[in-house]
Amino acid sequence: QVQLVESGGGLVQAGGSLTLSCAASGRTFSSYAMGWFRQAPGKEREFVAAMSRRGGTTYYADSVKGRFTISRDNAKITVYLQMNSLKPEDTAVYYCAARSVSTVHTLANEYDYWGQGTQVTVSS
Repeated sequence: QVQLVESGGGLVQAGGSLTLSCAASGRTFSSYAMGWFRQAPGKEREFVAAMSRRGGTTYYADSVKGRFTISRDNAKITVYLQMNSLKPEDTAVYYCAARSVSTVHTLANEYDYWGQGTQVTVSS
């Protein structure tokens, strides 16, 4: 069982930066691949980024590639999402998710545990 708690969301102007954190509980955190997803009002939840359990493999949605960076610190059982050059279309609730296998995946239903989400709002 893994519990996930996101933090770091907020209001930022276009072009700005935010770093989201996802603190996990459980001694098996290093066994899980981790992902970030987002959901804007009226839209389906979409994949943002993912990282394998040891961090050797990362994958990004085309819409954030080159602007967002996922990282993890297994010692701190935390995963991060560094977001730069933010755009108004990045506005959404951002969710952290854990997958109880080591490999990344882009589909939300492949993840077993979810955080409660943190709101990111980018003003133009």
